[in-house]
Amino acid sequence: MASDDPTRIILESISDGVFTVDEEWRITSFNRAAEEITGVSREEAIGRPCAEVFRASMCEGECALRQTIESGQPIINHPAFIVDADGQRIPISVSTALLRMDNGKVIGGAETFRDLSVVETLRQAATGRYHLGDLVSHSAAMQRLFAIVPQVAMSDCTVLILGETGTGKELLARAIHAHSLRRDKPFVAVNCGALPENLLESELFGYKAGAFTGADGDKPGRFAMAEGGTLFLDEIGEISPAFQIRLLRVLQEKCYEPVGATGSEHTNVRILAATHRDLGAMVRSGTFREDLFYRIDVLRLDLPPLRQRKEDVPPLVEHIIARFNRIQGKQLEGITADAMGVLMAHDFPGNVRELENILEHAFVLCDSGRIDMRHLPRTLNGSSPSSIHAAGIAETVMAVEAQTIEASLRRNHGNRLATAHELGMHKSTLFRKIKRLSIRLPERDGRSHS
Repeated sequence: MASDDPTRIILESISDGVFTVDEEWRITSFNRAAEEITGVSREEAIGRPCAEVFRASMCEGECALRQTIESGQPIINHPAFIVDADGQRIPISVSTALLRMDNGKVIGGAETFRDLSVVETLRQAATGRYHLGDLVSHSAAMQRLFAIVPQVAMSDCTVLILGETGTGKELLARAIHAHSLRRDKPFVAVNCGALPENLLESELFGYKAGAFTGADGDKPGRFAMAEGGTLFLDEIGEISPAFQIRLLRVLQEKCYEPVGATGSEHTNVRILAATHRDLGAMVRSGTFREDLFYRIDVLRLDLPPLRQRKEDVPPLVEHIIARFNRIQGKQLEGITADAMGVLMAHDFPGNVRELENILEHAFVLCDSGRIDMRHLPRTLNGSSPSSIHAAGIAETVMAVEAQTIEASLRRNHGNRLATAHELGMHKSTLFRKIKRLSIRLPERDGRSHS
């Protein structure tokens, strides 16, 4: 092709990579953008099999270009990744077409690919704003919490995490540890309310051989196991006043005595404590030591219950379904709007843990497609066919469904396509529901939002 050929000039000026192959899958042309994206020069690429040059994810399975040549049908914007000359994975979108002679004979194929690295970076940055470890939230209260965790993590002070059962106190503790300078050392958790006092002492401090019947050898406690790292004391409000004194000494003097030991052992751990109780009220009633309370209440973090952040239900549902898909080897597509409406109407006294249990129940009954109302527990929200009229249920679902769609539209700045994707429905389904529920739309679609 001549250097002043208009087609060549266009191909060399566009930002999409373009290459062609012959019937033996050898590259016959390779434009400037393809060189820049792959890090492979035109001279290196031409004449080589395309799989050797791109090392793409599709090359390991179904090749888009092969599908096009075999079926005669083009493929548009298929997601994939390639491995560049430096060994870096680059996300791309791929489109394919046939190469034909004037008489219609197929002589090969053409493929264009677009570098999505910037888009992927932006997506991960946006996703990161709603994730902190395994915590997922869109709510303003949780976002404020997410914002200060890196600062809290870099300090070595004791932190008290407050929240109802099932709100994710241990997940928050793990996130703090993961962002701290101790992240390469152990994170050790112990539920103080699950053990009687005599076992709790040996569990935390360990014991020496002969300390009691059955102690045939030394056993390190949780403090020793967490050395240099983080020790998470969950349900600290459940420990007895007598044990509170022993724990206070550890916090003050940074040392402890294993059961049966004749001397003290030094400890270098960061303490994170959590409880669902009102420790202030327990101090006033005399059931929790004031000096211990002030030792652990250096910095306090409050986890709001799920009923106070209902906007988090849709992203939590998506996150939990994705996790269960991985664990159980299923490919459920999400949840229907009707089922989501029922979840949004529920108060979740068990918080996120209850939501996980509900979706685990649904996974047992749903083998494919989307989780629907029939897959949810019949006792959800205290309702059953015998206790609530169907009309009442329908009205509640419609009201909550409208609130859910309106909230999603606000989050997506009125973008209907993004809203449909977030709610797990087709855009035409969303449009029908907007019309049926008489939802007012913004004057401008969010696709023009900057």
